[in-house]
Amino acid sequence: MSNQFSNEHRYSMYEYLQSTLLDVLVIGGGITGAGILLDGQMRGMKVGLVEMQDFAAGTSSRSTKLVHGGLRYLKQLDIGLVAEVGKERAIVYENAPHVTTPLWMLLPIIEHGSYGKFTSSIGIYLYDRLAKVKRGERRKMLSASQALEKEPLLRKDNLKGAGYYVEYRTDDARLTLEIIKKAVDQGAVAVNYTKVDSLLYENGMIIGAKVVNLLNGELFSIRAKHVINATGPWVDELRDIDHSKQGKTLHLTKGVHLVIDGTRFPLQNPVYFDVQDGRMIFAIPRDGKTYVGTTDTDYHGDVKNPRVSQQDVDYLITCVNFMFPSVELSRKDIESFWAGVRPLIQEEGKSASEISRKDEIFLSKSGLITIAGGKLTGYRVMADKAVTHVAHALKHEEHIEFPPCTTDKISLSGGEFKDSDELSVFVEDMCTKSADFGLSIVEARKLAHRYGKNMERLYAILESMNEEWKRSRLSAEVFASLQYGMQSEMVVTPSDFFIRRTGAMFFDVAWVSKWKDLVIAYMQQTLGWSDKQTEIYDKELEEQLREATEVL
Repeated sequence: MSNQFSNEHRYSMYEYLQSTLLDVLVIGGGITGAGILLDGQMRGMKVGLVEMQDFAAGTSSRSTKLVHGGLRYLKQLDIGLVAEVGKERAIVYENAPHVTTPLWMLLPIIEHGSYGKFTSSIGIYLYDRLAKVKRGERRKMLSASQALEKEPLLRKDNLKGAGYYVEYRTDDARLTLEIIKKAVDQGAVAVNYTKVDSLLYENGMIIGAKVVNLLNGELFSIRAKHVINATGPWVDELRDIDHSKQGKTLHLTKGVHLVIDGTRFPLQNPVYFDVQDGRMIFAIPRDGKTYVGTTDTDYHGDVKNPRVSQQDVDYLITCVNFMFPSVELSRKDIESFWAGVRPLIQEEGKSASEISRKDEIFLSKSGLITIAGGKLTGYRVMADKAVTHVAHALKHEEHIEFPPCTTDKISLSGGEFKDSDELSVFVEDMCTKSADFGLSIVEARKLAHRYGKNMERLYAILESMNEEWKRSRLSAEVFASLQYGMQSEMVVTPSDFFIRRTGAMFFDVAWVSKWKDLVIAYMQQTLGWSDKQTEIYDKELEEQLREATEVL
């Protein structure tokens, strides 16, 4: 199978899916499905993936954007989960250093707060040991004055000190995409905007799915020896179709994050703090902004389009003003926000924030494999469990031997660096060349961190398509990102580009407003949209802008 990942090659991918008996069909293109796709492909299986929206359009683009070990799970005595995902942090960073950044984080210790000085010290010490944190990244305990020196915005009254430890910030949507791109580069097939219409059975056993290409309405069948349901908040819907929704079910919760300009909330360090209701909140600086989250409330609304309410906003503003009283944050300071739905596994008698983030596999009588729960950080371990189950089944059924998981040692697309020093040298090299391609140093640095080694492709686009770039009236940054997105990241709609490929809808809404009309015009010309399609995509983007900036 061709390893091209563009709209131009979409129909050859469809032909392959229709004509090939897959070992595994993965339904769901979030972080879990992406991990399964890569794991299966690297073991030598024939794997394909379908996603009804864009890749990572659900939970996997709406998280707190941290690859973290989950210190709060230690408080819940979830020792195994802390140990597992703590170790996974380092693997995710090593495999994709361009989209994963280690950050020193403060855990303020407030009198009568959830964490006292002794429990914080012991807790983070255990966290370091369980997660096998590198020696240079192990926790330090700070006095109140040292904590304020690190972060002057912290409340001063009743501050007893702070824990200081390392967590990892990421771009969740791009991490998901880099996993899929790596799998496709190795021969896997993945298509977005392709929805399961029904499941296919033979003698009561699942043998594939009938899917619809949402871009033109065409129906076709995909046959597979095994089908994995990795649809996140939608797993119970697929289990319903399979008539296997029984026993444990999902418990959906909503998490909301707010974005504030860095001049208004000039946070110098990420801070993980507890608030008066006993919950823990993150405040994280990123690209000239500070974002805060998350809420954790039961959710029963539209899974595809969770919205932010005034209650959500007011709750987080109260949290910020409690820990950073000098900021005096108000509603007018909020630039944008996002809401995501967490697909947790129901636990009777527990509140939304108490439910474990553990993952679990459900097997139906038809053979449908469902994987649910889990955390972004543990995506690779979840994939290993699902693919190993398939490997054991294929060994039993067909006497085919597949090797164990090797994804802990596989660099993701754009992440082919031996260490962070090599990445730094590469970024500076890209910055040195920036003026030759019409980019500022700031733009080049941002793009090099976003695309990693694939930044070289963006420079090649600007060089080879120089005349078209000039005619487009787009800036070098926008043109190169958009062209690369269409050529190599299966960008279909303006929302794909502005939300999940660049993150601008959350962190730079002014940039979206500035470029959206020219981007839509260029995409119409390049992808051959009809006027009707263009109108639909334009309205969709306007609605996404409203959802990112206007509360219910």
